[in-house]
Amino acid sequence: MEIIVAPSAGFCFGVKRAVNMAIDAAEQCSPPEKLNTLGPIIHNPQVVKALEEKGVFSIDCVDDDDYDYNTLLIRSHGVKAEIMEKLKHRGLKIIDATCPFVKKAQNYIKEAASKGYFIIMVGDKNHPEVQSVISFADKNKFLVINNNADLKNVPVSEKLAIISQTTQDVSFYKRIIEEISKIAKNETLVFDTICDATMIKQEESKIIASNVDVMIVVGGYNSANTNKLQNICKEIQKNTYHIETEDEVFPEWFANAGKVGITAGASTPDWIIERVLKRIHDIDGAYKKLSL
Repeated sequence: MEIIVAPSAGFCFGVKRAVNMAIDAAEQCSPPEKLNTLGPIIHNPQVVKALEEKGVFSIDCVDDDDYDYNTLLIRSHGVKAEIMEKLKHRGLKIIDATCPFVKKAQNYIKEAASKGYFIIMVGDKNHPEVQSVISFADKNKFLVINNNADLKNVPVSEKLAIISQTTQDVSFYKRIIEEISKIAKNETLVFDTICDATMIKQEESKIIASNVDVMIVVGGYNSANTNKLQNICKEIQKNTYHIETEDEVFPEWFANAGKVGITAGASTPDWIIERVLKRIHDIDGAYKKLSL
């Protein structure tokens, strides 16, 4: 059985940067100081657990009474503009690990909003990155689009600025831009905010899924970019499976497979990919013994 691993599988630049910043900061903390992240630093539960062992702990909110001496790390998805202001006024030590691509999107929206544009953001309104980025828009002049049905809510007479979640499906973003261009009655400004790593991963995954019998997508179930990889691969190869760890890989998936592809989301560490690869090699070895 031939196994093809996507060259770009695993951590992207922004995730690697955030994780390294967290580890470095944790090493510099001394009791009673402790390092917290506002929400999980990335969407991978195995990495979050590994960071806890190094002294990095995720919290959902910051209580005025409990965190006077703490260092707070802003995760790769960023944080809402108003929350960042509150944190600064509170006097906490802040380490900003917001992905540079997310930071760029925040700046784009802030600038476009200052010029009177109505912001259209293509992404999942419940995703922390989208919530952080769209918070830089005028509160009365933005719309988050996640499907074609949302297009009916576009204020076609406004000046529109279109921006995307950095991990959005490139094809979907292009389709939304085309549809808005057909109905817009005023000036339209389009920002290219899908990060390079996302585009590369998606293209590699399409190519591999087109040439294998089974496709494995590795990454957190709560990871937006991993779920998009799964959807992209599933459209091409019906035998596509999304897993978090090697324990979720089953031998029956590969019974008649000649080629297997592996891709992984931007928040999936190399050590999980390697374990999945070993598990598939072990399954292949077991099948070969049975055929002797």
